[in-house]
Amino acid sequence: MDHPYSLPRLLRSAIPLLLLALLTACAPLPPRNPLATWVASPNHDVRRPVLIVLHFTNQHSVQESLDTLRTKNSGGPVSSHYLVGADGDIYQLVSDQLRAWHAGPGRWGTITDINSASIGIELDNDGATPFAQPQIDSLLHLLGDLTERLRIPRTQIIGHEDFAPTRKDDPGPLFPWQQLAAAGFGLWPQAPLADPPAGFDPWMALGLVGYPLDDRAATVRAFHHHFRGMQGETLDAEDLRILYNLAQAIERGQAPVD
Repeated sequence: MDHPYSLPRLLRSAIPLLLLALLTACAPLPPRNPLATWVASPNHDVRRPVLIVLHFTNQHSVQESLDTLRTKNSGGPVSSHYLVGADGDIYQLVSDQLRAWHAGPGRWGTITDINSASIGIELDNDGATPFAQPQIDSLLHLLGDLTERLRIPRTQIIGHEDFAPTRKDDPGPLFPWQQLAAAGFGLWPQAPLADPPAGFDPWMALGLVGYPLDDRAATVRAFHHHFRGMQGETLDAEDLRILYNLAQAIERGQAPVD
């Protein structure tokens, strides 16, 4: 039997402490300005996203999308925080606390720098195929984790086209927003849908939801994809009922937009 203070036992007990010391020494320090004297304050935190943006990859395999998200597409370097495969596998490419390059120009409510305020989730889908149920099941699981852990309001889940309707059409009219709503995610009208009162302004309601109004036809197209799963650039009576319902929910404080 080893003596309780034998050299091998002492070495074994010291190795974990030595490794911890080495890891601590090698860990990168936060940037510090050499012009100033460092006097650390504990009163800070990391980037806190307030939106989750959903995309489709418009590519043909998870591997192709992983390659693109680690290099670039036709517009330059691109990334997202997560990629969800059609089979339900989830891949993380960028830390939640860091700014991924998935959004580009656009606006949602008062948020104009979407990348800095959001988590980006890419879905392995070519834009013309229905989304696979294992993929949606995994997405719902991921949304539950992100909204709880990062304290993102569950209503604050939008599509790429919602904030950039003149440039983007993803995740498109085939995406099952109503299924997400049934699980408690995203902004969605609640039955019954009442007719709006006289003088109701649907454009003001669209802006209240968060949509940009620079190109109204493009905005209606994105709204139709999201809330009705259809094409079209003209508002009809059902659109007005939906918008009145959503505006009422927001005014009651049930659906923050920023």
